[in-house]
Amino acid sequence: MCYSRYMSMKRTNVYADPEDLAIIKEAARRRGISEAEIIRQGIHLAAMANRVWDEPLFSRTFAGPGRTLARGEVRDVVADAAQRETGSGTAA
Repeated sequence: MCYSRYMSMKRTNVYADPEDLAIIKEAARRRGISEAEIIRQGIHLAAMANRVWDEPLFSRTFAGPGRTLARGEVRDVVADAAQRETGSGTAA
């Protein structure tokens, strides 16, 4: 993805290890893109890795027996909880 085409940019200065810059320079040459583009991609990855979300990724919990469940047991517990939550189910 070329970030400069999709959003406005702000200039900043950073200090970087010369060995890292040499690796970036070679990667840019090999990939046919600018060094700046590789650095922007790295900044974006760092920003996403350190982002704090408003809610946890897994906010729902399900009651269980207090031990590690087998695959089929997990499927059944989740299916039962989903049916209770939506009020749907199959007639017996």
